[in-house]
Amino acid sequence: MHGTWVIFKRELRGYFGSAIAYLVAVAVLFLAGMVFMIDLRDRNGTLPADGTVVLSFFAFLMIFLAPLLTMRLFAEEMREGTLELLLTMPIRDPEIVLGKFLGAWAFYSLLLLCTGVYTVILVVVGNPDFGAVISSTIGLWLYGGALIAVGMLFSALTENQIVAAFLSIAALMILWLADSVGNLFANMGVGLAEAIRTLSLRSHQSTSFLIGIIRPEDIVFYVGLMTVTLFIATQVVAARRWRG
Repeated sequence: MHGTWVIFKRELRGYFGSAIAYLVAVAVLFLAGMVFMIDLRDRNGTLPADGTVVLSFFAFLMIFLAPLLTMRLFAEEMREGTLELLLTMPIRDPEIVLGKFLGAWAFYSLLLLCTGVYTVILVVVGNPDFGAVISSTIGLWLYGGALIAVGMLFSALTENQIVAAFLSIAALMILWLADSVGNLFANMGVGLAEAIRTLSLRSHQSTSFLIGIIRPEDIVFYVGLMTVTLFIATQVVAARRWRG
């Protein structure tokens, strides 16, 4: 696992040296702050504080921002010709993919951790449901890993970062709206509709983690999505090694 650790540190340093990463962080905190203030204003002290409002918004926002964090992981390396150099190093393909993934996931985890400032504020001004906040945070951590894995797969498929980001957003939006897509296929069979609905990123959050429930099937869904997409990304990288 030495190779994974080397790639992980390399990618994490890359994020802290990237303007896009800082712009994503500022955008997340600014927009989440706006949602937080609007929610407090609407409650006007008459309704109990809801610590999951910001986290729920954060989940939707990351559909658009996660691809910005992942689009450079392989696409930039391919465009600049450094991927070929990386593939000549004594590091296995799974270690390269896993190291890049963990680096991106670690940066995402820091973003998620920063949203905790709003929970601290709620503790001062209200009495939030800590059970729901904790379960929502765990769910969003797994959710973020799944989004990053999907985004990284598309980055491995093209050397154009913009194309990688666009395809990632499109795929993640389809997965987010899988509930609605499943309804379109309801007349073709209940089994097909249900199969499509099980792929919904939204339902695995809104009906469990965000209301304080941690269900094994939701954990399996996110871990499974990460595993499958990382496996495919590894095969794509391996194919490029052989072509090289």
